[in-house]
Amino acid sequence: MSKIDYSALERRIGYQFEDKNLLVLAMTHRSYGGHNNERVEFLGDSVLNFIIAEALFLKFPKAREGQMSRLRARLVKGVTLAELAREFGLGDFLLLGSGELKSGGYRRESILADAMESVIGAIYLDSGFEACRARVLHWYADRIESLSLQDTQKDPKTRLQEFLQSRQQELPRYEVTEVIGEQHAQTFFVECEVSMLEGSTKGRGSSRRIAEQQAATQALRLLGLEDAV
Repeated sequence: MSKIDYSALERRIGYQFEDKNLLVLAMTHRSYGGHNNERVEFLGDSVLNFIIAEALFLKFPKAREGQMSRLRARLVKGVTLAELAREFGLGDFLLLGSGELKSGGYRRESILADAMESVIGAIYLDSGFEACRARVLHWYADRIESLSLQDTQKDPKTRLQEFLQSRQQELPRYEVTEVIGEQHAQTFFVECEVSMLEGSTKGRGSSRRIAEQQAATQALRLLGLEDAV
């Protein structure tokens, strides 16, 4: 068993392991030794893909296969997983070999993404599918809520900016109005000002980016460019 105290990480992810060794395994990079997280990462990747696919299937009953595939790819890609890992401070708990430590492996996107998938696989092994699905959906709640079938290729901020540019309008202005909670469990509140709208739209989320995307989504709806879902 590692000497690292993982109780803080368990609080951040909102899950307490019955078998602590599974969490240690999930945090063990292959550079650290032979018994590492590669196998549990493989499992976590499969579980995550199914959970997200099911969530999209239920959220968008009229969506086509291609639309759901693009949305799922956005949610399970390495960038998103690494973002989640940073929100939980996963890098602080990784077990890395000396070479990876020296090169800053605990900040590397690919390592963080793999570790996030490993945590999902470890929760699945520890408590089964239902508990794992509940955790994943909780982590992804803001991201899934902000999704729309309108232009599944581009995020709301990009679409809003391009629309305003096409109308020769000023670009939207985003401002963080409040941040509450502890450092690794913060909620951001953002307002977005759009020249074509009266007042500002609001968003909230576990990161500034998510809050801004929500505010942009609300602006798109007020402009008649996105249906309420």
